[in-house]
Amino acid sequence: MTTFFTSDTHFGDTRALRFDHRPFPTLDAHDAGLIEGWNARVGPDDTVWHLGDFALGPAPDRIAAILSALAGEKHLVTGNNDGAATLALPGWASVTPYAEIAVEGRPLVLCHYAFRTWNGIGRGAVNLHGHSHGKLTPMPRQYDVGVDAQNFRPVTLAEILVSRRRGARQARAGRAEGEPPSG
Repeated sequence: MTTFFTSDTHFGDTRALRFDHRPFPTLDAHDAGLIEGWNARVGPDDTVWHLGDFALGPAPDRIAAILSALAGEKHLVTGNNDGAATLALPGWASVTPYAEIAVEGRPLVLCHYAFRTWNGIGRGAVNLHGHSHGKLTPMPRQYDVGVDAQNFRPVTLAEILVSRRRGARQARAGRAEGEPPSG
């Protein structure tokens, strides 16, 4: 059993195509592509923590159909665009505005929103969030798990943690080759 994280799928939300410049020609292609990406990674015995903004716009029966098409045990940490129909779906294993869990011995603080500080920050706890659609400069031990930041698919904790280390190595390599530091 593997634990995955994602956020900001915005199923059925036409704004996602406009504001986030997602690489899908239509909303139907967007929704189908996100479902396909999810199911290519997640198996029936895996767990997925969705950190908010699951769907906005579709009728409740369409939201239910999307949720049931997604593999794994699904937990929702609510976001600002999760309406009553989304929250009431029987396909969620849990629905909460905030969660603290441990994966692979690492304490995690899960919320739709990024924090400046969080419980356990001084003891190595990691903050996983969504909401910013890959546009927020992260703090140490803080990661945006939204689809815009994670190649439109759920990711594991190991993938999340290595992504920052890989970026730091690439930045150091660029500076070693004479490139100025970014930022």
